[in-house]
Amino acid sequence: VKRFKEPKEERRPWRIWFYDTSKQAIGALFIHFANIFLSDLTEEDPCSLYLINFILDATLGMLLIWLGVKVVSWIVQRKKYTYLVFGEYGDPPQAAAWIGQCILYLLIMVFEKTVISLVLLIPGWTKLQQILLGYIPNPQLELVLVMFVVPFIVNAVMFWVVDSLIMRKYKQKDTLDISGSTETPRARRTEESQVLLSSDMDFDQSESDQDISGLQGTNQKMKQPSYQVVI
Repeated sequence: VKRFKEPKEERRPWRIWFYDTSKQAIGALFIHFANIFLSDLTEEDPCSLYLINFILDATLGMLLIWLGVKVVSWIVQRKKYTYLVFGEYGDPPQAAAWIGQCILYLLIMVFEKTVISLVLLIPGWTKLQQILLGYIPNPQLELVLVMFVVPFIVNAVMFWVVDSLIMRKYKQKDTLDISGSTETPRARRTEESQVLLSSDMDFDQSESDQDISGLQGTNQKMKQPSYQVVI
């Protein structure tokens, strides 16, 4: 749905779209199994603990993912690792670039899950567990809510937001010229228009200078005094 909501001239090809979304799918699988593993470490209700993990991933975790993407993108651009910039896969797209970006994204998810696990060590989460699922008497309904309904809705929102962070921005598309320097198409069009305008302005200036000089010459001729010889 998000891909078809993009403008036609900016819409990603299916291969680029798959590279972008597959990174999130791999990260979501890692978070899912990490939450299951963490839910079995304590004697608390595993369903409620899984739900708390998931809610923290969707709130505080989103902030950590945003921070991680910004930091990693800044480091990669500073080191000029072109193929490790999120959303950049080369032309034609290279699988090696996708693998490298998947590794970077997984490292961000490991950082996010580590921080969330440390937050869960704060005492007081037991009361929240009782509030979240204590009113559901049916264990099967509780399992459906925790494992299917809530993850489906929250994951859809998270995928939409994170995809906007790691996709290639249309305004940031760079073109590589012969000298190896990169510039945006908008900047290139602006530079070309400035060159054309400057040449037209020079031409108009030269014509205006000639016209001014001609007018000045005419004025000087008109201002020259006339002498008559009277015999």
